[in-house]
Amino acid sequence: MQLTSGLAIYLLFWVMAAFVVMPFGIRTHNETGEGGISGQADSAPVNFRPLQVIVRATLLSAAVFALFYANYRAGWITVDDLNFVQPPEDIAARQYEAE
Repeated sequence: MQLTSGLAIYLLFWVMAAFVVMPFGIRTHNETGEGGISGQADSAPVNFRPLQVIVRATLLSAAVFALFYANYRAGWITVDDLNFVQPPEDIAARQYEAE
C-alpha cells in the first residue's frame, strides 16, 4: 500500500470515528438545568469539547486502521470472502450433489 493511499484511508476512518464519538458526553440546556439563549435550538450542547472529540477520534481511528492494515497484510478477509452473489465452487458442487 502506498503512503498516500494509507493516509487517505486513515483520514476516512478518522472522519467516521469523529462522527461516532461526537455525541458522547454531550448535555443540552434542558439536561443541565441551565437557561438557553433566546432563539437557540433545544438540542444545542452546553459542554461541547472539540479537543476531546479530536483525541477520541484519533485513538479510535488508529485502532480501526491498525486492524485494517493487519488484514491488508495478512489477508484474513479478502474480496473473494465477500462474494455473496456467486457461492464458491466447492459449496455449489455440494449443493448439486445433495439434490
